Amino acid sequence: MSKFFKDELKKVKAFAFDVDGVFTDGKVFLHPSGEMLRTSHMRDGYAVQLAIKMGFPVAIISGGKSESLRARFQGLGITDIYLGSQDKMNDLLDFHSKHSLAPEDILYMGDDLPDYEVLQKVGMSCCPSDAVAQIKGIVKYVSPFKGGEGCVRDVIEQVLRLQNHWPHV
Repeated sequence: MSKFFKDELKKVKAFAFDVDGVFTDGKVFLHPSGEMLRTSHMRDGYAVQLAIKMGFPVAIISGGKSESLRARFQGLGITDIYLGSQDKMNDLLDFHSKHSLAPEDILYMGDDLPDYEVLQKVGMSCCPSDAVAQIKGIVKYVSPFKGGEGCVRDVIEQVLRLQNHWPHV
């Protein structure tokens, strides 16, 4: 990890994440009820809760519309949840306006083309190791972890450690 990268992480004041392909592996199980079921990693959830406890605003910006997603993220303490997002840039602007942030203060992690514009506007752009090539080509950091396998924990933990907010155990 370069010194430049660490300096960028020290500036992060908030986090925003896509869901499918970031918190999940991108696969959905189709339930007979029509609900699309996803799995997520518990360690990602722990890191999100810790970031919120340490005062970092966290947003979810997803094209997914499932109310189970809302329930999961509300259960983690996230209040800025944008589901069914048709314009992720607009939702990012709303998030940073609500919290008096500049786009440069935000770390955003996405994995596919709907995240492209947002990734170009934030201060710290990240993606999982299994993101599409066009996204990997524009981000400042590619996590060594895949979507749904700890990439969210990876970026949150790095930021919190550098800012002395991670538990020292």
